[in-house]
Amino acid sequence: MRDLSATFTTKGQLVIPAELRRKHGLQAGTKVKFLEDEFGRIVIQPLTEEYLDRLQACLAGGPDLLAELKRDRRADGRRDK
Repeated sequence: MRDLSATFTTKGQLVIPAELRRKHGLQAGTKVKFLEDEFGRIVIQPLTEEYLDRLQACLAGGPDLLAELKRDRRADGRRDK
């Protein structure tokens, strides 16, 4: 693991080093998610197409949440919009 660092501005902004932006394909407009692990570390997860594809693959074969929601609504007498 390389040791790269950055400093927060007075507005709370942080510049990710160019080397990491290039390596991970981060561009202006890329959304990120902030996660805190059990050790108090903050993880910045870019929400790239690749990440979302991997996340979707992890959920494949799981319960169909939309079908469950529709079933619950029908049971409650509500119609889907």
